[in-house]
Amino acid sequence: MLDAANLPDDVAALKAMLIAARLSEADKAVQLARRDEQIARKDERIERLEKLVSAFKQAAFGRKSEKSDPDQFDLALEDLETAMAAIHAEDEADTPAGNRISKPRAINRGSLPKHLPRVEEVIEPESLICACGGCLHCIGEDVSERLDVVPAQFRVIVTRRPKYACRACTDGVVQVPAPARLVQAGLPTEATIAHVLVSKYADHLPLYRQAQIMSRQGIDLDRSTVADWVGRAAFELRPVFDALIADLKRSTKLFMDETRAPVLDPGSRKTKTGYFWALARDDRPWGGGAPPGVAFTYAPGRGGVHAERILQGFSGILQVDGYAGYNRLIATDRIGPDIRLAYCWAHARRKLVEVTRNGSAPIAEDGVKRIAELYRIEAELRGLDPKVRLAGRLERSAPLVADFDTWLVHHRARVATKSPLGEALAYIAKYWDGLKLFLTDGRIEIDTDVVEQPLSQPFCGLGGLSLQASTMAA
Repeated sequence: MLDAANLPDDVAALKAMLIAARLSEADKAVQLARRDEQIARKDERIERLEKLVSAFKQAAFGRKSEKSDPDQFDLALEDLETAMAAIHAEDEADTPAGNRISKPRAINRGSLPKHLPRVEEVIEPESLICACGGCLHCIGEDVSERLDVVPAQFRVIVTRRPKYACRACTDGVVQVPAPARLVQAGLPTEATIAHVLVSKYADHLPLYRQAQIMSRQGIDLDRSTVADWVGRAAFELRPVFDALIADLKRSTKLFMDETRAPVLDPGSRKTKTGYFWALARDDRPWGGGAPPGVAFTYAPGRGGVHAERILQGFSGILQVDGYAGYNRLIATDRIGPDIRLAYCWAHARRKLVEVTRNGSAPIAEDGVKRIAELYRIEAELRGLDPKVRLAGRLERSAPLVADFDTWLVHHRARVATKSPLGEALAYIAKYWDGLKLFLTDGRIEIDTDVVEQPLSQPFCGLGGLSLQASTMAA
């Protein structure tokens, strides 16, 4: 409040004071309005975040009929994290630099991969002359790394083939023959076709979307043209796939698994269920010399007839889950002279874990602990020679497996057959001979995780030989 005794007598000075007071009040009103607007925006975003959190919880913990598929679940999580980052960025922008309190952020630990090329930039001071007139010398430096990207850029390979002729005779024209092309008289190089294949089969990017991406750089291609490239590549790659399958089947121990794959059904405008069958080899846990490899084959169904077709001519140990279709492989001699099925302890453990999730289940919990002890021993034996692994299993694991057999018979006689626990124990008993087969050969693994992982990331394979043969090799 203004003190009348301190007011100036000059009229012009009084007017200036009044104008300044009005401007100050106007600034305050603008600032208050701006703050209210910011608060309203934040409240709106917080409300949106709460809805996203609710949807996220529903996707994760709702009733089975209400749960989202994994892809939708990830999308909801991405939206939630994006909205949170936007609010944090706004808070940082509204807070003066000197008053900002650094908040812990979720970051990727560790340095960037060593194989990535480094482009170094050195930021020097404008002057290396000290204020006192002396010269500055370097006493150290701070180094930081950021991940940069050069967007995919199409280019045109121009191939010139000069023609030469002799002026002294008429023996003809000399010219180097045109190099072979995957698509005769076509536009793409082999690198372009490889990029299309990886984008389609590894990154699940449909051909029409790839055509849209190309059109943004002025390359107008019809989807059917790109499909023709894929079909021709499939023809050329078929011998590679056949050679890989043949190489795998020459092994005496393989893994096999199958998983559902949605396939477009143009007639019904829906998708139908197909299956990827994976045949894999990984001898690294026992120091084998064969390189790891995995081949993927598409089949319209899950019947054992498809496994029989893929494994034609194979003889040895096949590690699989408990799918009954594999019984066809040992029921006849049409595949090979001798196939033994080694079953997966991880699937046996999973049956017991599912029982424990529904409430107190001391028997199932005891079974899980017994299996965990087998896995602990396997972790210590991993990477050793097969003979050493087998000796360690016979000494340490065999007594545990024998005790587990007694435990299994004892509880099966006392648990209701149709109960969840009874069904879990029946599953283990059904595949018991194949579960304990790892006690007879040091090369056999305790589970089929080797082939489970490539099915979740098909093109990554096992880090060695891999080829996905979905529609390409169907």
